[in-house]
Amino acid sequence: DYKGQKLAEQIFQGIILVSAIIGFIYGYITEQFGWTVYIVMAGFALSCLLTLPPWPMYRRNPLKWLPVQELGTEEKKAADRKPKRHSKS
Repeated sequence: DYKGQKLAEQIFQGIILVSAIIGFIYGYITEQFGWTVYIVMAGFALSCLLTLPPWPMYRRNPLKWLPVQELGTEEKKAADRKPKRHSKS
């Protein structure tokens, strides 16, 4: 559903943003760029774990699909006919 997709996107972006800020600050303080990368990668892994599987919290508002309708015999015959070719003027 669309609300679940929006929620997943917000969670994903929030975790990435927070981990990037924390990683940058920690890497700046320790003067180690590697820690920044590790923290951002851990945030990415966490966000993937929380947003990629179809968790029930993302399926609370299912879409209402139209029922399948069988074609009547008249409609089937019309669908089986070849379209007429129009001559060019």
